[in-house]
Amino acid sequence: MSILAWILIILSFVIAFIGLVYPIIPSVLFIFLGFIFYGIFYQFSDLAWWFWVIEILLTVLLFSADTLSNIVGVKKFGGSKAGMWGSTIGLLIGPFVIPFAGIILGPFLGAVIAELIVTRSSIKNAVLSGVGSLVGFLTSIVTKGIIQVIMILLFIFAI
Repeated sequence: MSILAWILIILSFVIAFIGLVYPIIPSVLFIFLGFIFYGIFYQFSDLAWWFWVIEILLTVLLFSADTLSNIVGVKKFGGSKAGMWGSTIGLLIGPFVIPFAGIILGPFLGAVIAELIVTRSSIKNAVLSGVGSLVGFLTSIVTKGIIQVIMILLFIFAI
């Protein structure tokens, strides 16, 4: 039973990391699923109250970093709110429309199209907004990855 428990815990963590580049997968929920599997197969009491408090704070930080990376990326390159929304929509739709490449092209094209349609920006400004959204997305992946590693290391330390 112990082997099954650890397979499920590790699988949850692996899926969480896949969710970094495939945003349809809610990464942080899979990390918490790993914690829950541990509690079900072993004991929740092994995970102290301070563990849960820190994990919740790291989750808030993770969501904040994700949002902030996108906003800063688009704004830094001269994009508008339309570019930010277009980037987000492109990030969600891109992987379905263009498998594999949609992860990178989705946010870029979403920001460019939104800037062209909504703000009537020049092509140069729209492309800059798209580059900004791509930079924001890649920065977000790295930042969230670091936070997720910290969350898992904290779990290992707590048990």
